[in-house]
Amino acid sequence: MNGGNYLVDTNILLYIVSGHQTLTEYLQKRSLFISVISEIEFLGYKNLSASIDKSFRNFLKEFRVIYLDEIIKEEAINIRKQYNLKLPDAIVAATAISLDLPFISADKQFRQIKSLPLEVYEP
Repeated sequence: MNGGNYLVDTNILLYIVSGHQTLTEYLQKRSLFISVISEIEFLGYKNLSASIDKSFRNFLKEFRVIYLDEIIKEEAINIRKQYNLKLPDAIVAATAISLDLPFISADKQFRQIKSLPLEVYEP
């Protein structure tokens, strides 16, 4: 695992924009990545005002977005079969596994995936 890089889950994005200072400081000066799934989830909240939407889009410019490819797709299929996760969660986990990126999430369900380099954030 590369300690300087992280794939960040959607819930971590929400904690950061909500002002979780300890988390923000922990991730500062690291290369941060998100799955396209997290980008969609984060920007897809209903009733976002135009100014909040613009602010969120600017915030996401700090992250490198990883798009679905054949390797991630196949890994997501394997995860779905083995762990019965929801499709978005399987794709995000597959992204971290495929790219060998440490994954930070507040979602403890990811602990069941032994091949996932996971850090669980507990607010």
